[in-house]
Amino acid sequence: MSTFAINQVSSKESRDFDRQAWASGYCNVQKELNKVPLHSIKGKIPKDLCGFFYRNGPGRLERNGQRVHHPFDGDGMIASIHFQKGEANLSNRFIRTKEWQEEEEAGKFLYRGVFGTQRPGGPIANAFDIRFKNIANTNVVKLGGQLLALWEAASPYALDPITLETYGVSSLNGALQPKEPFSAHPRFDPGHHSSRRMVTFGVKTGPKSRVRLMEFSSEEGNAGELISSREDIFDGFCFLHDFAITPNWAIFLQNAISFNPLPFVLGQKGAAQCLSSKQGAKGKFWLIPRDCGSYAGQSPQIFDAPDGFVFHHVNAYEQENKLIIDSIHYPDFPEVGPKEDFLKMNFDLIPAGILSRCEINLLNKQVSKTKFSKQCCEFAMVNPLKQGVQAQFSWMAIAGKEEGYAPLQGIKKINLLTLEECIWSAGPLGFVSEPLMVPRPNSQVEDDGWILVLVWNGERCGTDLVILKANNLDEESIVPLPISIPHGLHGSWVSEL
Repeated sequence: MSTFAINQVSSKESRDFDRQAWASGYCNVQKELNKVPLHSIKGKIPKDLCGFFYRNGPGRLERNGQRVHHPFDGDGMIASIHFQKGEANLSNRFIRTKEWQEEEEAGKFLYRGVFGTQRPGGPIANAFDIRFKNIANTNVVKLGGQLLALWEAASPYALDPITLETYGVSSLNGALQPKEPFSAHPRFDPGHHSSRRMVTFGVKTGPKSRVRLMEFSSEEGNAGELISSREDIFDGFCFLHDFAITPNWAIFLQNAISFNPLPFVLGQKGAAQCLSSKQGAKGKFWLIPRDCGSYAGQSPQIFDAPDGFVFHHVNAYEQENKLIIDSIHYPDFPEVGPKEDFLKMNFDLIPAGILSRCEINLLNKQVSKTKFSKQCCEFAMVNPLKQGVQAQFSWMAIAGKEEGYAPLQGIKKINLLTLEECIWSAGPLGFVSEPLMVPRPNSQVEDDGWILVLVWNGERCGTDLVILKANNLDEESIVPLPISIPHGLHGSWVSEL
């Protein structure tokens, strides 16, 4: 069985991508598996890598000959790779949401998608249907005895962490009201306040936006217990996909975005296609005090943000009277119009996300921004034990060329203090998803561990698991998977259950 070409390349090197190979990664998952053994074709699976690698993402991208308008409208499918003593097995399962089951039985789309997928029949058939389909396709995390499949416009679905069986919509033991929005981007506090916590949020938006900040215990014994909850109201519509935490603050960036719902109501566009940059407006940083921190109970602080747009943050930390937050900054909001075919998109017209740092001075209210690189990147992370404090290293997925937007084809490690880089490339026929950094058990060295990443192998039109050494991105193992998993979204690591 062939694999994609693996290359160690310098940060200066530029590579062209094969559009057909990239497009082949948008496919339906054809089957569900249960604990199928996996075998490395290069290197060995590390024996001290023990736990579960969970990934969520769109698994159903076509029904009855109709393709989703955008991959983000695809139904969620969980892949679980269990590692134990140098061996691994794979399970995968679609999330049995109410809407997925109805569409499976009907054999066609019955619901509109937020990113433009329409029910058959055109605008007339879609007009005034403002229901949101919970596709549960964005992230998967474990809290207590359950996996949570997350999609930020609705409540999570709960699953069995071993069998991946769908239990149903979860209220998190009554913490959530029916259909309450729940972020797909929780942050796990590794123990800044003597106990581990999952910090997350939900947003109800409109002319004024209500943000609910929640903290749940992730300690064994009371994991899933709601520890604290607060609500704050801010002026204006907000688009919040991610946030960051420090021991004292939850940090949000309200992008300067406007929302015109009329085309959505009339069946002409998906809700996300009704978003656009708000010309002349400034984004805002919202600093909400955590209830466990030094400023508990105080009002949020608000600062003007630099121009641009942010989907994902990397990490944040406190430094004397400053807050430092690293994020992926785009020069503008990347819109996807109702008449565009995402498989034929002109990449030269799409703004590139750049790793950048903002410093927020809490005393003089000044905010500055510094770019770390020119290379387009996404899905950046730090060692999870460094969440909320200063980290020396970050790992991220990068485009296969030095400048401009392009599909993600490599993994970069960057030293955030010296800006030294090393890169692993899957090009020209390999395309990477979000990398996950797993620390080596009991190690005190920040970059000691592994990078796990699913790679679309365009040569064989299938998915490979690649395990890299976190310190230098050398390959530990390449493991072909027995199913083809489309380009996906987010995932998580859980030590032995």
